[in-house]
Amino acid sequence: MLGFRYLKVPPTTHVMQYKEGKVVRAGDGLSFFYFAPSSVIVQISRASTDVPFVFNEVTADFQDATIQGELTYRVAKPEVLAALLDFSLDHVGRYRSDDPMKLNDRLIHATQILARAFTQAHSLRQLLVSSDALVEQIVEGLKGSESVSGLGIEIQGLSILSIKSTPEMAKALQANAREKLLQEADEAIYARRNTAVELERQIKENELNTEIAVEQKRRQVRETALQADIALEQQKAELVEVSVENQRKQSQAQADALRAMLEPIKDVDWRTLMAAQSQGLDSRQLIAMAFRDLADQAGKIGNLNISPELLETLLGKRHEANQRQRGKD
Repeated sequence: MLGFRYLKVPPTTHVMQYKEGKVVRAGDGLSFFYFAPSSVIVQISRASTDVPFVFNEVTADFQDATIQGELTYRVAKPEVLAALLDFSLDHVGRYRSDDPMKLNDRLIHATQILARAFTQAHSLRQLLVSSDALVEQIVEGLKGSESVSGLGIEIQGLSILSIKSTPEMAKALQANAREKLLQEADEAIYARRNTAVELERQIKENELNTEIAVEQKRRQVRETALQADIALEQQKAELVEVSVENQRKQSQAQADALRAMLEPIKDVDWRTLMAAQSQGLDSRQLIAMAFRDLADQAGKIGNLNISPELLETLLGKRHEANQRQRGKD
């Protein structure tokens, strides 16, 4: 009405009213009336903005890689940004130029430059597993970039959603990784078998050690038994020696006693001794002694006559003695 209009913006939007080239009103979430023919309204969103990106870069080993991610930022100094880019509105509330879209492009370009520097310094294999390092380097580069800080922009975060190679290279890397995994699996199987063999060897060794220990115990038992037998035999030998010594001493004593008994009569003639014992002899023993005397004097005897009656008597008595011995048997 007569050129006056009412403007109300949310708290996340910074609004500035210019009149005659000067800022007459500025703030977040303002609402006011203004005279449109003489005013220029500038609106800059201060809310966080997510900008997706996809970069196709070449790695240090000349392989193609696709980096996909998202950049998050907010306008920290809207007055600085308003001095660089045109965020003014027309009479229907639309931006007069495409400068607001250029802000995202500038940030994406700065991000791509940093990503390219990182990509060209690493091989494809390294790049595929270095997303965290890539994020750290890009964020530090953006925060330290004068072109970004000169826009009054605050970088809130960066996320890498994926890093991909070409399908052919991906298959090659997968095949290589698969072969390494299979090799590791084979090594694990070999290690498990080797461990089983080692355990089996230890078991066998323990069994052999046990058998050796048992045999040693048995040998000790046999040696102990043998030593006991040896000791017993030694005791027996000592007993025999003592017994022999005792018998020798007994025989010596008997010999000494017999010698002492015979010493007085060793010079006496045997005839005298026989005559002394004749009282206890029978007729046959006496006749035998007589024949012994005759034999001693055989050189002096011319003829010797023995009557048949004497022989018959001697033979008869001998026959009776034999009969009595058979009867006893």
